[in-house]
Amino acid sequence: MEAFVYNGLPTRVIFGSGTSQRLRAEIERTPCRRAFVIGTREQSASVEAVAASLGALAAGTFAGAAMHTPTDVTQEALARFNACGADCTVAVGGGSATGLGKAIALRTDAMQFVLPTTYAGSEMTPILGETENGLKTTQKTPKVQPEVAIYDVDLTLTLPAKMSATSGMNAIAHAVEALYAEDSNPIISVMAERAIGALGHALPQIVVDPQNKAARSDALYGAWLCGMCLGSVGMALHHKLCHVLGGSFDLPHAETHTVVLSHAFAYNAAAAPAAEQTLRRALGGNDGARALFDLAVALKAPTSLRALGMPESGIDRAADLAVKNPYWNPQPLERQAIRELIARAWAGEPPPPLASA
Repeated sequence: MEAFVYNGLPTRVIFGSGTSQRLRAEIERTPCRRAFVIGTREQSASVEAVAASLGALAAGTFAGAAMHTPTDVTQEALARFNACGADCTVAVGGGSATGLGKAIALRTDAMQFVLPTTYAGSEMTPILGETENGLKTTQKTPKVQPEVAIYDVDLTLTLPAKMSATSGMNAIAHAVEALYAEDSNPIISVMAERAIGALGHALPQIVVDPQNKAARSDALYGAWLCGMCLGSVGMALHHKLCHVLGGSFDLPHAETHTVVLSHAFAYNAAAAPAAEQTLRRALGGNDGARALFDLAVALKAPTSLRALGMPESGIDRAADLAVKNPYWNPQPLERQAIRELIARAWAGEPPPPLASA
């Protein structure tokens, strides 16, 4: 066994069915007494319901969280947070809601409670990505690590099959990239393999039967592990590309991760043979990148950036931004090779086979 460094994450996790009913008790076990409940416009009913369940502990609500955490939205929410005298946030929903909670915490040191309704995994990371003037930047700081995550399988039962597929593929992306991250380690690799396998098995069942509670439980468990993986190690090419594409072209977050994942892995596969072997064990087949692409196809998830609304004229701009201030990556970044990767992803072509990587 080679030497390694592993940093455990401090988030308190409550996992099960009906666990969202414990939110009030979880807040009361802390010094917090004025909760600011947040979510997206689509989650406004859930935001109000959660606030109602908290009674006097609810100080206010904000149902305006948005993809990629725009700083102007954060400023609006922060003004509401301060006006109602809140001392903590309760994020209800997926990555957009959690991202807004993190952005508020960054500026106020407020405690964060999260009720995930998707498989985003952001609730388990000290990472915040914010968008301003069309550019998305990320930072990693303990200040944005949520203190409590309450995973309630029941809250995922109404997540539509299409959104379940892309949210699940987004989660898988976190675990896949953790396999070859600069500070990867055997603890995270074990988690990543288990997470990828759980989601790879559960997602096809959920697409067929969204009310399959056993599959939902396995998927949420896998997503939690994926979030642990992302939060414990660094990011590489896949996340750099998705941050560039999402922030620059306003592409949907989970769908962008779904499209890019197989192509980014193909780019790195030859330089990360252990990750390739792990992915084959988790998903089957003899080519990890192709297994990821085929899973997206089987889930009827998007496989092209074109379908997400990215213009073909943006390929060169995306390639330029991807090699500017790059994240660490096992395979050296070459602008032309990155452009070819993005072009394939834009067209919806499968990734090249490992032999030609």
